[in-house]
Amino acid sequence: MRLPRRFAARNNKQGMRTRDTVTDTSFARRVSGGIMERIGIVAKRNKPEAVAIIKNLVEWLRPRKIEIYVDEEIGKSLDSSSAGPSVNIIENKDMSRYAEMVVVLGGDGTLLSVARLVWHSRIPILGVNLGGLGFLTEIGIEELYPVLGKVIRGDFEVNERDVLNAAVIRKGERLAEFTVLNDAVINKGALARIIDLEITIDGKYLTTFRSDGLIISTPTGSTAYNLSAGGPIVYPSLHTVIITPICPHTLTNRPIVIPDDVTVHAVLKSKEEEVILTLDGQQGFPLKFEDVVEVKSAEGRILLIKSPYRHYFELLREKLKWGER
Repeated sequence: MRLPRRFAARNNKQGMRTRDTVTDTSFARRVSGGIMERIGIVAKRNKPEAVAIIKNLVEWLRPRKIEIYVDEEIGKSLDSSSAGPSVNIIENKDMSRYAEMVVVLGGDGTLLSVARLVWHSRIPILGVNLGGLGFLTEIGIEELYPVLGKVIRGDFEVNERDVLNAAVIRKGERLAEFTVLNDAVINKGALARIIDLEITIDGKYLTTFRSDGLIISTPTGSTAYNLSAGGPIVYPSLHTVIITPICPHTLTNRPIVIPDDVTVHAVLKSKEEEVILTLDGQQGFPLKFEDVVEVKSAEGRILLIKSPYRHYFELLREKLKWGER
């Protein structure tokens, strides 16, 4: 049965429609065997091969009576033969209002940007890797249509990934808050000297790191910057937080894995240094002396559609070039 819709449609010069409002859908319907009827498509910008894939994808979805939602940039790439009444132009920030799931064509960075937009609405994401390492976009392009066929029929499983909330507190005032799937990273600037970061966990003093910076990561982010900095690989479904110093001055300062039901405070104790808080490598906030970075588990989960063709350990072997048995 088709879900009720409460929105108006208006035509544009390519015959595609832009939506005004839409009824929210429930996640329970998506995992109870219901057929997917509204699919969003997001692609990595400036990825030429993505245009041809999107056109083929639209043509594949149209006879299956799927409503398709794309942003303006993708809409411009579709010619009149590819466009049509089933293709609707929306803003990416509205994707969770319209789509029952989102297909992401690109790499992990593209998926991270989409995840921040839809995580609170429990919209499943199908990540399709168009090159690069791709720990999050685990579906290969050759697997897209077989997997998507299963997903549309409701035959799929999701991995629920923890999300962190990171806030900047200055003199008791919360200046900014961010949501991250991978990590919150405190980094010194290119010309800054080593920085001091005082760490407490639930108000209990841990240590003061003298280092180039600090990574506070989810298990999902353990294979990102954390891995490059010598941190551990953590199975993505575990509910933990990883604290990893970047190039610590004291070699006995090692990464530590803690439960995700605690609150981490990192206080900048260095004066007159250029220090930046970066979120998933895509957002930034400049820090000042005595600023507090507060990190704790966020309510809600990111839902990543699992590949039916490989498990997590196979993905690790493939991406990290580990030896076969």
